[in-house]
Amino acid sequence: MKRKYVYITLTICSVIFASCKKELEEKFNNPENTSETSIAGFFTSMLNNEKVRPSYYNVRTFLLQEPGKFSQTNFFYNANDIYRHDDGYIGTYWKEFYHTSYDNDRQITLNGVMALYRLMEKAYRETSEADQAKYDLFMQAGRIILIYHASQLVDLWGDIPYSETGSLETSSTVNNAKFDDQKELYMEFISDLTAAATYFSDATATAQFNSYDIMLGGDTHKWRKFANALKLRLLMRISFYDESSAKQSVMEMLSNAAQYPLVDGDNVGSYNPQTEDIIIQPLTDYTGNLNNAIMEGGTYAAPDYLLNKVLLPVNDPRIPVLFDRYGKTENGVFKPNKEYKALAVNATVNDQETNWSSYSTWDSVTFLVNSKLPGIMITASEVNFLKAEAEQRWGNESNAKTDYETALRQSIVFYYYLNSTNTAYANRRETVPTDAAITAFIRNEQVAYTGSSNDKLAKIWTQKWAHFGFLQSPQAWAEYRRTKYPLLNFPTEGKLQGYRTPPNRLVYPSSETGYNPNYQAVQSKDTRDNKIFWDVK
Repeated sequence: MKRKYVYITLTICSVIFASCKKELEEKFNNPENTSETSIAGFFTSMLNNEKVRPSYYNVRTFLLQEPGKFSQTNFFYNANDIYRHDDGYIGTYWKEFYHTSYDNDRQITLNGVMALYRLMEKAYRETSEADQAKYDLFMQAGRIILIYHASQLVDLWGDIPYSETGSLETSSTVNNAKFDDQKELYMEFISDLTAAATYFSDATATAQFNSYDIMLGGDTHKWRKFANALKLRLLMRISFYDESSAKQSVMEMLSNAAQYPLVDGDNVGSYNPQTEDIIIQPLTDYTGNLNNAIMEGGTYAAPDYLLNKVLLPVNDPRIPVLFDRYGKTENGVFKPNKEYKALAVNATVNDQETNWSSYSTWDSVTFLVNSKLPGIMITASEVNFLKAEAEQRWGNESNAKTDYETALRQSIVFYYYLNSTNTAYANRRETVPTDAAITAFIRNEQVAYTGSSNDKLAKIWTQKWAHFGFLQSPQAWAEYRRTKYPLLNFPTEGKLQGYRTPPNRLVYPSSETGYNPNYQAVQSKDTRDNKIFWDVK
């Protein structure tokens, strides 16, 4: 049974590790080492995931078309079917969590994290007990990655197959997995993250872990912070559903930073995203970008609420790295627009198609032609926004103000960092704003941490939504549903019957409902109007 890993892993590693293919083949062709080496190889493949990296297909077919629309983190055409799912696209997203295969059309390996982790578990069980300890680092880090992806699936769909998945990968049989309860899964995720953070509190990295960890370079302290930060995200996600439990756990974390270190940039506004955030850099030979993904889907224009309502009224320093003014070409001469502005969200399709060049678009250097954009998992800014909300609701308002203002500063630094990663157009990168300009922005009445408690929470939630943007649209949509902020307006006139408003969740794709008989157990809940369990506000 061990030899079956050889072919799967070589396919994956040929994509990821072309430079070390010979070395890996030598390891995999030794039957006595196959299981052990596979654990490391499968782990690396979990990290090298299309759902994290800003790849063409995921951005084009999912981020911009589903959560991006429903959270208004990107522009969309005001057609009559804009709120209807594309079954094929969401089906691909679903399958790419559960399965690993080679896509001939796209010529890439689809690294399904669930399948890979089940293979890791099997290889771990088949490794001698004396040697298993060498692979505990991989198993614990792999579980964190699995939870990162699985929790996002719960936020999108609700109940998902989880505990019984992986029979094909681990036993070469097909056993249809049951749908696990979403509330129970969240509790399991939080418990497993607690255990992982505890493990990494005194774990020592090995040379092998350092080599195969292409995201954090084997830094066990950062893995500990990642586990804690992800736990904080999930606890705040359920904080209106089970406030007492969330409050107790969150405030315990925030009151003891030494025991619960977080991805918070050490609470410094002028932090370094490249070293502090949980991001994964593009492979050295990657030359693609998001130009086609954004242009083909008609999502190139600036979103109305973000630019017109949140950023422009306060002269937000992030505007130059988020958007271009754009313009028109007349008589062979390009004439840029004089100011930043976005098309109204309720403009007609004809107006949108005819007049879009008179409005702003996504920044080309930061997003469209940047092959060096990293994959984003969690940032210091998000963590400090979460801390600010927790302190405002349950703790010290002065701490909340500090966390909120730190989060704003970090968000500015983060987007200028993304802009700076474009090495091909270094002469067109933006200059980082002065501290005086950033301070003036933070003191603007619309942004400043003033007003009632509800006013302050609204500012936290709105700014966190703005920080997520389209690259983290699943998080933006989840937080919008949880908090009901910002106060978005969705066009409803002329929409198809049954699709007049955005959904509360995604419906299961036909690729699952048509083949898994266990779907019957959740079929009654499978409506676009049903809510994820934490959506109670």
